[in-house]
Amino acid sequence: MSLLTLLPFIVLIGAMFLMTRSAKKKQQQAIEMRNQMQPGSGVRTIGGMYATVKEVNDDTVLLDAGPGVELLFAKNSIGAVLTDDEYNRIVHGIEHDLKSDADVVPDDASSLTETDDSSDAAAASDDTPVDLGKKDAADEPADADTADQAKADAQPKKSEGDSEAK
Repeated sequence: MSLLTLLPFIVLIGAMFLMTRSAKKKQQQAIEMRNQMQPGSGVRTIGGMYATVKEVNDDTVLLDAGPGVELLFAKNSIGAVLTDDEYNRIVHGIEHDLKSDADVVPDDASSLTETDDSSDAAAASDDTPVDLGKKDAADEPADADTADQAKADAQPKKSEGDSEAK
């Protein structure tokens, strides 16, 4: 056999080796993360539930999910161990690192489009109705009759000997 025929097999074996190596590395990182759990740290389960660690055993973890709610999970079901700031931000909505001089994004774009001219603001705040070209319901039948007559006048009239078939 030539080297050219063995090359695809060598590449395939090399790719499989690299994939299993990266998978083992991720698995080792997950084991280290789960071993870092201590009572009082915030966690997220693989199901997406956030809780506080109450007790850590060899294969299980006792979680406090709320007042009077204690849940027993397998260690493998812990998806992430969160920092205190991250846990408080997600669960309680508490931000610790807000900067007072940071730009605040408005809820709507109205503050971005305002100008300093008072005449523009006065014109925008008028409550006068704007005519959008829409007719009232009472005016529509009369307009519809004239529109039908205009269509009938625009079409060529048939004589008795003409037919549409060609």
